[in-house]
Amino acid sequence: MSETNPAAEQAAPHRYTAAMAADIEARWQDFWDAHGTYEAPNPTGDLAGDPAVAARPKKFIMDMFPYPSGAGLHVGHPLGYIATDVYARHQRMTGHNVLHTLGFDAFGLPAEQYAVQTGTHPRTSTEANMANMRIQLRRLGLGHDKRRSFATIDPSYYKWTQWIFLKIFDSWYDEQAAKARPIAELVAQFESGERPVPGEGRSWQGLTAAERADLLGEYRLAYASDAPVNWCPGLGTVLANEEVTAEGRSERGNFPVFKAKLRQWNMRITAYADRLLDDLDALDWPEAIKLQQRNWIGRSEGARVDFAVGEDDAITVFTTRQDTLFGATYMVLAPEHELVEKIVPAAWPEGTHQVWTGGHATPADAVGAYRKQAASKSDVERQAEAKDKTGVFTGAYAVNPVSGERVPVFIADYVLMGYGTGAIMAVPAHDSRDFAFARAFELPMRCVVQPTDGRSTDPAEWDDAFSSYDAELVNSTHGDITLDGLGVVDAKARITAWLAERGIGEGTVNFRLRDWLFSRQRYWGEPFPIVYDEDGIAHPLPESMLPLELPEVDDYSPRTFDPDDADTQPETPLSRNEDWVDVTLDLGDGPKKYRRETNTMPNWAGSCWYELRYLDPHNDTALVDPEIERYWMGPREGQPHGGVDLYVGGAEHAVLHLLYARFWSKVLFDLGYVSSAEPFHKLFNQGMIQAFVYRDARGIAVPAAEVEERDGAYFFQGEKVSRVLGKMGKSLKNAVTPDEICAEYGADTLRLYEMAMGPLDVSRPWDTRAVVGQFRLLQRLWRNIVDEATGETTVVDAEPDEETLRALHKAVDGVSQDMAAMRFNTAIAKVTELNNHLTKAGGALPRTVAERLVLLVAPLAPHIAEELWRKLGHTESVVHRDFPVADPAFVVDETVTCVVQIKGKVKARLEVAPSITDAELEALALADEGVVAALGGAGIRKVIVRAPKLVNIVPA
Repeated sequence: MSETNPAAEQAAPHRYTAAMAADIEARWQDFWDAHGTYEAPNPTGDLAGDPAVAARPKKFIMDMFPYPSGAGLHVGHPLGYIATDVYARHQRMTGHNVLHTLGFDAFGLPAEQYAVQTGTHPRTSTEANMANMRIQLRRLGLGHDKRRSFATIDPSYYKWTQWIFLKIFDSWYDEQAAKARPIAELVAQFESGERPVPGEGRSWQGLTAAERADLLGEYRLAYASDAPVNWCPGLGTVLANEEVTAEGRSERGNFPVFKAKLRQWNMRITAYADRLLDDLDALDWPEAIKLQQRNWIGRSEGARVDFAVGEDDAITVFTTRQDTLFGATYMVLAPEHELVEKIVPAAWPEGTHQVWTGGHATPADAVGAYRKQAASKSDVERQAEAKDKTGVFTGAYAVNPVSGERVPVFIADYVLMGYGTGAIMAVPAHDSRDFAFARAFELPMRCVVQPTDGRSTDPAEWDDAFSSYDAELVNSTHGDITLDGLGVVDAKARITAWLAERGIGEGTVNFRLRDWLFSRQRYWGEPFPIVYDEDGIAHPLPESMLPLELPEVDDYSPRTFDPDDADTQPETPLSRNEDWVDVTLDLGDGPKKYRRETNTMPNWAGSCWYELRYLDPHNDTALVDPEIERYWMGPREGQPHGGVDLYVGGAEHAVLHLLYARFWSKVLFDLGYVSSAEPFHKLFNQGMIQAFVYRDARGIAVPAAEVEERDGAYFFQGEKVSRVLGKMGKSLKNAVTPDEICAEYGADTLRLYEMAMGPLDVSRPWDTRAVVGQFRLLQRLWRNIVDEATGETTVVDAEPDEETLRALHKAVDGVSQDMAAMRFNTAIAKVTELNNHLTKAGGALPRTVAERLVLLVAPLAPHIAEELWRKLGHTESVVHRDFPVADPAFVVDETVTCVVQIKGKVKARLEVAPSITDAELEALALADEGVVAALGGAGIRKVIVRAPKLVNIVPA
């Protein structure tokens, strides 16, 4: 804690204290607001400003959207905000027009759950939370253009979220053009016959309205479908795959998640899978995030193969090892596969192995029971490498297309509908999961890849499958096709061509990525601008009816259920508001009755495009002015896809927000609304500020601030407690608020401490006791320029000595490089070193040194910098002053110590110029008296010179 000393304060009434810091900071924050100091001019429109500023190189710097929590900020939250602010300030001082602002991602589950518990309308609690956060953020001295701030719950904002949804709904992906196109162009192709309507003898003109709607739904980028979804009874809503944890539970609330089949809205993000992969290469993102996106998209090359089953049906599989087709001895369908019910016979085939039946009298009983069991597991649980493999025989057989053999068809939960075709050909000899399943169900195995590890070719003797891409095929000949003796690559090519010639397969690419589930059974979200007619056909609302505002309801809660009850169905809060749901509208063909969509959009919708709203926040006639978008985000050298220049946030959004936002950007780019095909060019993931969590004997967290340390142990109210480093949070009773630190030391001290704790991308523990170190740095800075007794500056109009000049310019050079590279911890270290040098040198600072010192500090500690700049006689803000530039002549050391060795032993030390050449240094070393004496007249076999620091002489 900062200390107060009344006697010292009386002797030094103008000392930099917490009280003085509070006064300085409040005054300058008021000044910045009153003068629009951080307002960034657009090239045109209502936010156009000084053309000279708009003509500068631009920098668009963004933080990830904060959610306005009722708990407010703790000191971990502002880490990224302070970092982007420091970087933005440095960019302004180096001649850039900087756009830096912050809004609020204000729809979502926490506010709704609070509303359910308290009866407070989510808007009321959310707006109160935003007001509190704005106060906290302002106190940090963040240089935001406040004219551009907004919240996703503003109808003027979500009008455009709804508008974008409608554009996606009214689009399809043209694979030949590799881009989205308006759905009207697809309709024109069907109408003209350019594109045939699927189905023999069908024409567009002959389709009913419902049939046309169903057909277009198979192409639309936003579509409703009956599909397996992640149903969470405990939350009363469905969840996207990305919102389900590795344990198969909801990310929010930690409730069990089950598979269910429901009609929901989806985004056809899979159409963009290749582009989402390919365009990663040109982005300046951490490789770890790129890898996570690549793995999530999961591109794999292989083949589609049809296995005939029954009279008229075929099971289609996708495999990356089509070379092992001769080794497929059974098949497995996902329990949800649509063919299951169709192929299940009335009775078990004669000779059915008892272990295949699961103890059930009929295939239908076995399949029904197993499906119910599988529905209670998440996808993650189903894919886990469980010791015991489960499944059941369907009673049906398929035909292996290369060998002609009948192979039994099972269902098993380790096969998912969400990947490939929901069916696999099982090659147990060469796949570990298939091997375990075959052993459990006593199924045959055939070796078709020659083992290279010394084992036999009889899988009955193996302990596990053999899998290799560097081996030859065996036992793979039938009729007119043989793969024997071929390597894997050649075998793949031959079998793929053979399948394609016969129309029973083809080479293809598959993706792990699934379409994005876009419906939520919640109240606090954007309403869908969709209505349904009496035939259930979806109609988009015209733009003139946007925004479709969220109605008032008495009951905000979706119907929730026993978290473990999978046999439940969603019931949305909006569905209970009949006056809003049932409406009569004129959509262009006269008044008709319609029913509104009662799901709402997921909380990710608003953050898919918010970077665009920052550019042109008051535009009520267009998503964004094209000239403004092109100015701030358009493609340029080094940024071929355009996008935000710097985007800072947590790594936890690698495959949620970031993937979704990229998809929306690409659709808007294809349709011509934006010039940037990517939303964020450079991504930086800040680390986490951690804190110690103290727990008593019961394992319950106790208040960290009340824990005492004695002899290396920790005690709370006399009882010993454990300590572990973890997250900071209210529930863990270890949160420290920025308000506390600002009150104790000032915002500039908090800013310096958070930036000095370590590299920005590394997590680090919070230590309140260490904050005082940065407070003392600011006090020394103040004393170097201001007389604590009078409050007047002590600088002099004199030339600095050479030692001071060298210290100054080295600091300027180092800090400049560190600021540009976001190495703020080392920048602070260099400022500290310079400040200490000036303190030790004593005497009054030359004005030129004092001014450059203040400018160096300005991005990091802007309030004290403004105050000192004003005391130094300047009337303008320091914010737009030029950052100091180092003189190269003073950056280089005047001399360097060169070590001269003979036989590895030091014989002389020479003070030489850093720019000395090898030849000059060799001559100097050989002429040195100590070297001449050490050689004693001996000849020289070799001289190794490493100017300017080393000469190594090897005598003859």
